[in-house]
Amino acid sequence: MIRTIKQVFSGQKVLEGAGVKLRRIFGFANPEMFDPFLLFDDFSSTKREDFIKGFPWHPHRGIETITYVLKGDVEHGDSLGNKGVISSGEVQWMTAGSGIIHQEMPIGDTAGTLTGFQLWANLPASHKMMIPRYRSITPTDIPVVKREDRTVIRVVAGSIDGVDGPVDDVIIDPEYMDITVEARVEFTHATHKGYTVFIYCIDGAAEIGETSIEAGQLVLFNDGDIMSLISGSNGVRFLFCSGKPLHESIAWRGPIVMNTDEELDLAFSELHQDTFIKHKI
Repeated sequence: MIRTIKQVFSGQKVLEGAGVKLRRIFGFANPEMFDPFLLFDDFSSTKREDFIKGFPWHPHRGIETITYVLKGDVEHGDSLGNKGVISSGEVQWMTAGSGIIHQEMPIGDTAGTLTGFQLWANLPASHKMMIPRYRSITPTDIPVVKREDRTVIRVVAGSIDGVDGPVDDVIIDPEYMDITVEARVEFTHATHKGYTVFIYCIDGAAEIGETSIEAGQLVLFNDGDIMSLISGSNGVRFLFCSGKPLHESIAWRGPIVMNTDEELDLAFSELHQDTFIKHKI
């Protein structure tokens, strides 16, 4: 069954971190709608002043954050001792688990521009307090699938055309792909029935059924086992994401996502008492 459109989102402008201007496509409102995903931000800008103040040290617990940079650099560091730069074409897949404190400081490219996205994925109650981990995925780590119709697919997580992405041991069984389709070409991909599926249009336009979508829009699909679209006259580039819903209660306050308010209160109490970090290297 072909997946139909459930809802189209264009997001809203928000100010985050120390003063970063970004577009929040979804997040905080109705988290059950995107289960197991929680939030999706587009922090792209052609003005350095929009992002240079960055996201100074802040905590996370109970989630995973997936940061994908297409253009520019983002400096980062965390309480596990990891530090470095997320550069063009790289992905940072961070599992906060029991607790991590990190910072992300965008610096852009030489022209002062930045293109990037961050997705939050929830962890089930059984893994909320798992040992944190961090994975840096470079462009050479990401396999590229090229179809005969010149469709190009960068596979970060999941599988397509028999090719598996490097991220393969995440609880929600995600798919995360960067897909470019030439003009007026139909793209189809088999999806797991019952999984949450959405795409985010990065560039160009496409038609899904009788609905046209363009850059900056996100499409959340109804259930089905096939996702399909037809690219526009100038082609389309989009992120494809899917994951297995957790169907668990969500207690969410800022950067921490747990299952109950009591767990949230404990997390923030530990943060104030400097006992938040449970695992160190």
